Amino acid sequence: MTIPKPLLPIAGKPIVQRLVEDIASVCQEEIEEIGFIIGDFGKDVEEHLLQVAKGLNAKGHIFHQEEALGTAHAILCAQEIMEGKTIVAFADTLFRADFKLDDSKDGIIWVQKVEDPSAFGVVQVDEQNHIKEFVEKPANYVSDLAIIGIYYFKDGAYLKENLQYLIDNDIKDNGEYQITDALERMKEDGTHFVPGEVIEWLDCGNKNATVNTNQRILEFIKEEEDLVAESIDFKNALIVPPCFIGENVKIENSIVGPHVSVGKGTQILRSVISNSIIQEDSHIEGVNIDNSMVGNHTSLKTKTQSLSIGDYNEWSS
Repeated sequence: MTIPKPLLPIAGKPIVQRLVEDIASVCQEEIEEIGFIIGDFGKDVEEHLLQVAKGLNAKGHIFHQEEALGTAHAILCAQEIMEGKTIVAFADTLFRADFKLDDSKDGIIWVQKVEDPSAFGVVQVDEQNHIKEFVEKPANYVSDLAIIGIYYFKDGAYLKENLQYLIDNDIKDNGEYQITDALERMKEDGTHFVPGEVIEWLDCGNKNATVNTNQRILEFIKEEEDLVAESIDFKNALIVPPCFIGENVKIENSIVGPHVSVGKGTQILRSVISNSIIQEDSHIEGVNIDNSMVGNHTSLKTKTQSLSIGDYNEWSS
């Protein structure tokens, strides 16, 4: 079994945990409830997610999307908690921001300028900095402000009403119910959406993007968080910061770093590792790897290369 993407560790914390902590840091008030919309990830994952909410003094809820029918359908799965001020976020993205959320606005769509907007949903803004159009993956250039997948709504119930309208009237885009269609309908009904531009958008959509995000996060937090556990077994080895090293990790005759995250219980012997994510309880011996991800409970012996290896694997060459 491979770990669900929202629980992939970035500098020692699951993506989804870092995401909700980042959102909490820009909110003006405490978050009361957090809903996680997931597939069938199992009870252990559900309990982990509820603990993430508890860590922010919020009540956690688990909602299941039984069939992947689009972003609007997924969000509507959490309709029972969509009242009042509501933030929606997709759990494969992280961000950096230096602002506080202006909760007096009707809605805020967080965006980032991109070089190739054709792969994203984008927004156009008018002279008052109100969003005047939402365009999903434009074939021709209309804007370079890509929607990063984080939204604020002053009235969650009104969002719910417009999402339900799509379902009831079978309004789809490319066979799926899309949140941008609900946003367009709300805008036409008088809702003023404004863009909230972030400093940096950190994607976790694939291996290379996730490894790069791990590198960036380690740089951001190296002065703020304790990154190396006191319980590591360290012998004739060098850690090149910044790195995250979890509890009960053994590092022997090796060089680790920079920009490496190592989960608890992992052993690294006679190896050189840089710019990589090694998850929990794995055994790494006699390798030289860079720009790689290695899963949980994995045994790895190989030559220099770029890797992405899931949980419970053995690999040698």
